Amino acid sequence: MFKNKVLLITGGTGSFGNAVLNRFLESNIGEIRIFSRDEKKQDDMRHFYHSNKIKYYIGDVRNIESLKEAFCGVDYIFHSAALKQVPSCEFFPMEAVKTNIIGTDNVLTAAIEAGVKKVICLSTDKAAYPINAMGTSKAMMEKVMAAKARMVSEDKIQICGTRYGNVACSRGSVIPLFVEQMKAGEPLTVTKPEMTRFIMTLEEAVELVIFAFLEGKSGDILVQKAPACTIKTLALALCELFSYKEGIKIIGMRHGEKMYETLLTREESLLSVDMGNYYRILPDNRDLNYDIYFTKGDKRKGRAREYNSKNAAQLGVEEMKEKLLNIPYIMKELEHFKNP
Repeated sequence: MFKNKVLLITGGTGSFGNAVLNRFLESNIGEIRIFSRDEKKQDDMRHFYHSNKIKYYIGDVRNIESLKEAFCGVDYIFHSAALKQVPSCEFFPMEAVKTNIIGTDNVLTAAIEAGVKKVICLSTDKAAYPINAMGTSKAMMEKVMAAKARMVSEDKIQICGTRYGNVACSRGSVIPLFVEQMKAGEPLTVTKPEMTRFIMTLEEAVELVIFAFLEGKSGDILVQKAPACTIKTLALALCELFSYKEGIKIIGMRHGEKMYETLLTREESLLSVDMGNYYRILPDNRDLNYDIYFTKGDKRKGRAREYNSKNAAQLGVEEMKEKLLNIPYIMKELEHFKNP
């Protein structure tokens, strides 16, 4: 599918974009374009990779003209550019709107005009039953994606999405925060011990992207099943791995946090297909003729069941330690602790 093709990654200088880049560099793809607004991170990548397969484009998803220039000759797009931090989106919600919603619309509009074959849009579990600005903007991103997919023939372009849980050790996530607190000799700050989160490695998250490129149909949202754990379990696992004695400190919930996250809502479960390791959420292709919905309901509603970090398979401390030991970042930090 990717032999001699051109893949463009928006937000390609982020941790997720880098993981996708690394995976595709191992393939026989023709060219990978990194599109982002951060020239410093692009320069760092140039010095690190030294690959003629990678081309760098400075631009912003908020500026459709910069997208149009970068999209010429592109076959596939992985759209990961976004504002992802819950607190920053909470205090500056219009910035989340401009990047996550309008930016996605710009990406899809430019992709359609450029004749791109397939676009995968990256979403998050916070888009399901959203309670904060980041999740709400990502939920709207999914609606923009679905609307564009309905408007354009699948023969012309395929547009689909992926929804994933917390990616362990990604930029801004809780594990690097805990590691920095251990380096500083401080207790690990746990919001609510019983709070649960899905746990995925970057490699597992990239598998979802590959699956979406190979199997996704226009309008689909693809979800990878993942284990979950409580925040207390995660903190204790790190303390045991690093032989850290300062323990944890309960600080209470922050702005816009949930007790647990949802990857598949009850309502979406009626439109989903269980594919073993994945759920395929099928698009809602009803039209604007609403008359029928006043006289005919859906008898399946009673069978709906959401998939969330509370009812997913739960990892204990030992299982969490085993998962952490498969993450290069953790292995590097463990070595640093042993040989400071």
